Amino acid sequence: MIEVTKINGVKILVNPHLVEIVEETPDTVITLTTGKKIIVKESRQEIKNLVKSYRKDIFAD
Repeated sequence: MIEVTKINGVKILVNPHLVEIVEETPDTVITLTTGKKIIVKESRQEIKNLVKSYRKDIFAD
């Protein structure tokens, strides 16, 4: 799971396997494969880095 901050300041965990699209419009919107959209404070690049780090951790074990 990756930790992101919703626009209201609440931290949540998101399953990175469900992330389909990350857009900056100018807020960062994560669209999941389920169709749900989450607006977060992190940038698109930060989300990309979190997912990459998560995947590296999985394959390192």
